[in-house]
Amino acid sequence: MTRTRTALLCAATLLAAALPTGAVATAPSALAAPAATATAARSKECAVTPGRLRGQAARIAAIAREARQDLHLNAVILRVDSGRREVVTDALGPSMTDVPARPDMHFRSGSVAIAYMATVLLQLVDEGAVRLDDPISRWLPDFPHAREITLRMLGSSTSGLHDYVTDPKFLADLYAAPFKHWTPAELLSYPLSHPLWYRPGTNWSYSHANFVLLGAVLEKITGVRLDRLLQRRVMGPLGLRQTANSFTPAIPDPVLHAFTSDRGLYEESTFWNPSWTTAPGAVQTTDICDLAASARAIGTGALLSPKGFRTQLDPGTVGLGGPTSTCPASVCVHNTEAEHYGFGVIVLNTWIVQNPSFSGYAAIQAYLPAQGLSIAVATTKTPTTPAGNTAQDVASRIAAALAPAHPLPAG
Repeated sequence: MTRTRTALLCAATLLAAALPTGAVATAPSALAAPAATATAARSKECAVTPGRLRGQAARIAAIAREARQDLHLNAVILRVDSGRREVVTDALGPSMTDVPARPDMHFRSGSVAIAYMATVLLQLVDEGAVRLDDPISRWLPDFPHAREITLRMLGSSTSGLHDYVTDPKFLADLYAAPFKHWTPAELLSYPLSHPLWYRPGTNWSYSHANFVLLGAVLEKITGVRLDRLLQRRVMGPLGLRQTANSFTPAIPDPVLHAFTSDRGLYEESTFWNPSWTTAPGAVQTTDICDLAASARAIGTGALLSPKGFRTQLDPGTVGLGGPTSTCPASVCVHNTEAEHYGFGVIVLNTWIVQNPSFSGYAAIQAYLPAQGLSIAVATTKTPTTPAGNTAQDVASRIAAALAPAHPLPAG
């Protein structure tokens, strides 16, 4: 069995490598869609850029072709935008045997929905429905440590909860039954079998448990099911029509198929059950054009107030974190201004990023404010693809060509 933290959705390795029951349903502000929206609805289908590519578009396509060969990738799908202008959309390689990959194919987008959940929470803070430093005991009174853990700590991953995704027992259980449907209670039982890494709020360590809890809290705050809440407040206003939750392993047609060697043999993993990846209601699929639009919207704070967006980029994590006598350097990671975890997003040399990687799928959405540049990449594996987030590896090469002053670390 092979496993790496990036291969299982964890942002902590990226940072380490780069640097190291009461709902407030009656409150109208907690339920209303944002007053200021940023429509990114597509005016055309998601398709390969037509005609002969020239200039930057040709250069990006060549980089992607070379990266696919170097990294032994099965498929590479990409979209690069400058502001709202498409630079290039492309798809290389097969989805599966004799089926070419296409830009409109849907794939699992994992932690991208974490940025959406964090955005909704910051909207609720903007509206006065909650405060970031409210303890989660207000909504989950029976959860252990609920009086010590705050909303801020969930969104910034500073609760001290262990990450079940790196727990050897969880991994053994996951790979033994990849089609199993996981409940939040089952997922949270793994971190709750360990003591906290540190007193909540005093260090930084990535844990998927934070976002399983965040989804549950958002439902309690608003009285709205999480998938409907994200549709109402994020995907709907942004016009992300190909992005949706599923409570089953189903993926809308057309499907980008995935393959992995996680269990020691190369096998199809497209329909492995993704219920373990985050909160139910935020287990999403998307296509590359929606992912590029999402990169720009999240990267510009399109759905947030200026104050909310500043919090998303630094909720107090800059300068926080580091190994202690009870928390190793592989877990408790130091966050710097250049490389840190924000509030549901990662900031890497001013790129604003989310980078899911699991069950044979890898993807990245990255936005560079200094140039208004959006990069979205999705990749799938062959038997000889190296470990790590290969979509980020491709994006890193594209970023080096388009924004050399702002390097995007490889995955």
